[in-house]
Amino acid sequence: MKTTTLLVIESRHAEIPSFASDLQKKGFDVQIAQNGSKAVARLKEISPSLVVINAASLRSTGLRICQSIREKDAKLPIILIIENEDDVSKDAADAVLALPFTVQKLVNRIKPLLPGDGKNVLHVGPIRLDLEKRRVRCLGKSTKLTPRLVTLLQLLMEKHGEVVEREPLFKKAWETNYTGDTRTLDVHVSWLRRAIEIDPENPKFLKTIRGVGYRLDI
Repeated sequence: MKTTTLLVIESRHAEIPSFASDLQKKGFDVQIAQNGSKAVARLKEISPSLVVINAASLRSTGLRICQSIREKDAKLPIILIIENEDDVSKDAADAVLALPFTVQKLVNRIKPLLPGDGKNVLHVGPIRLDLEKRRVRCLGKSTKLTPRLVTLLQLLMEKHGEVVEREPLFKKAWETNYTGDTRTLDVHVSWLRRAIEIDPENPKFLKTIRGVGYRLDI
């Protein structure tokens, strides 16, 4: 079985735990970078499945490193380790962990973020939709979806950045030519927002284009 490669960005500090060696013991191929610029420079060479930023050990919030990695590879999952929960927003990375925590908790956050075989998993920005397991992950949150919600989200992901009109969206997701009452579409969109948004009332990703339809902004 192919070993999963992780890129761990951390510096040695006596009072801040190092996770690299523990992750190696858990069976991961761990590549270490001591700062963000070195990590970004090695991305192409290493091709990691996931990046762990131990921002606490770097004495920083890790936000700039997250942004630099996103600029290079928007689909690469990032786990950010910080000292205090108030340091950064929860949407700074795919998962944000505040010290202290066990290495097993870190592993439990890593595993769901790892890419699948590519056939059944759609990746768009921070959104990862597993078509087979009917589960969506976004910003560290994992939600089980109904088959119709999976279809709806898949249609929006495949046309991300584009406005998808209400009637065609309804016809495809509900497999019907009847579009006399599409209010149930709004209900389903609200359910999707609960699954992928930090604040469903003020959506960052799934936008309503009034009088037209919806657009997934990634």
